[in-house]
Amino acid sequence: MSASTETTTWVARGGAGTVGTIHRDDRGYRVRLATATDERGPFGSLEVAKRALHAALGPGADRPEFVGH
Repeated sequence: MSASTETTTWVARGGAGTVGTIHRDDRGYRVRLATATDERGPFGSLEVAKRALHAALGPGADRPEFVGH
C-alpha cells in the first residue's frame, strides 16, 4: 500500500499582489517568497508558517492576506 500525500497551498497577497506561498505536505508547511526560488521550513503549523512568511517580507511590511487553494 502506498502512502498518499496531500498538498495544500495558500497564496499570500499584499498591496502589490502575490508576495509568496505556503505549501503543506506530509512533512509540514514550507514557505516561498514570490521573489525567491528557495523554500523555508518545514514549519510545524500553518500559523507559524504565516508568521515566517510575514517576517521574511522585512521590517514594516503589512501582514498579507492568506487565501487557500
